[in-house]
Amino acid sequence: MISCDGDRCLLQGPVNIGNVVTVLEEARQLLTAPHVTIDLAGLTEVDSTTVSLLLEWRRAAQRENRKISYTNLPDNLKSLATLYGVTELLGG
Repeated sequence: MISCDGDRCLLQGPVNIGNVVTVLEEARQLLTAPHVTIDLAGLTEVDSTTVSLLLEWRRAAQRENRKISYTNLPDNLKSLATLYGVTELLGG
């Protein structure tokens, strides 16, 4: 699901209501750098819980005085972000 090399991470595969809790738990141990960039190009399936997850990671980073950014948002994720009015928060 998520793998990191220093401050660069890659989120791959499906992220949806069926596995979002697992992804969230994995990420807690990995997203610890002062500024993390997460590449979303490997996402194969997204839904509204994916958007919620990315927003939660952003809130957690802010609480911990860290920064998080997202790159390579897939078109279907961009569409959901636009629908929910959070495109700017995800950097899309």
